[in-house]
Amino acid sequence: MTPKVQLHHPWLVAVWPGMGHVALNAGIYLLAKLGMSVLAELESGDLFDIDQIEVKEGLLQPVRRPRNRLFLWTDPNLQHDLVVFLGEAQPPIGKYPFCRQLISHARNLGVERVFTFAAMATQMHPEQRSRIFGAATDAESVEELKRLELELVEDGHISGLNGVLLGAAAEDGLRGSCLLGEMPHLFSQLPFPKASLGILEVFATLTGLEIDFTELAEQARTMEQQLGELLTRMEKVYRREIDEEETSTEAVEEEGLPPEQVRRIEELFSQAMQNRSKAFELKQQLDRLGVFKEYEDRFLDLFRKPG
Repeated sequence: MTPKVQLHHPWLVAVWPGMGHVALNAGIYLLAKLGMSVLAELESGDLFDIDQIEVKEGLLQPVRRPRNRLFLWTDPNLQHDLVVFLGEAQPPIGKYPFCRQLISHARNLGVERVFTFAAMATQMHPEQRSRIFGAATDAESVEELKRLELELVEDGHISGLNGVLLGAAAEDGLRGSCLLGEMPHLFSQLPFPKASLGILEVFATLTGLEIDFTELAEQARTMEQQLGELLTRMEKVYRREIDEEETSTEAVEEEGLPPEQVRRIEELFSQAMQNRSKAFELKQQLDRLGVFKEYEDRFLDLFRKPG
């Protein structure tokens, strides 16, 4: 049940995990920098099935379905409150009914516009500028994207809930737009914060939000350098006709983290509990170590309202 709250012309942003963590990282950056709090948790019913059970030290863990949460930022200028929906996974079935349900919750909150974030994989080099593409549900929003000099998605499709949600919004009479950040298809399984940064810069222009992008810009520069070096090494490997493409993009840890890294994570959790603006630094650390999924629930609990 969506709580009854009085909001000022709220806009909804919906993000899910996907290529390059582009949408997820953009959404989490908003949570951290705007100091958002959990508004509600939505039940997903039987749309999510369970295909594995986690084991820790020999003990089978309780069944856990992906969680779907709404976070709220109240605009002190009383222009547009912001509601961010963060889903831990996209349902394998019933995507359209799920989106209809989410739009119904948005309507109950008085949401006037809907945005989704996504990645667009291209042949771009990691050091190139990440272009931002756009698509919208109505002519007015398309003109708005043109004024921002975005590249329109002229033809094709937007896969997953990033697109389906906007279809459900349009059907319900809500304006909607999708902002897609460009990233290298070769590294689609690795975080690409440059695309998240580009999306948020456009979104901040649309909304008039004032957001400090320093941390995200620094992460983007660091990843750009790392991917550029990785691409150079891969090209040398190709020239020697040694195919190590798979191993160069996989970073799977099977043995657990060293104690010093666990301690650092705990330090960052403590800091983020005191100051939620530190949450994105924590997210970066969890991404670098490839353990965000293991800490995701605890991480998002940082945004619970106190008491």
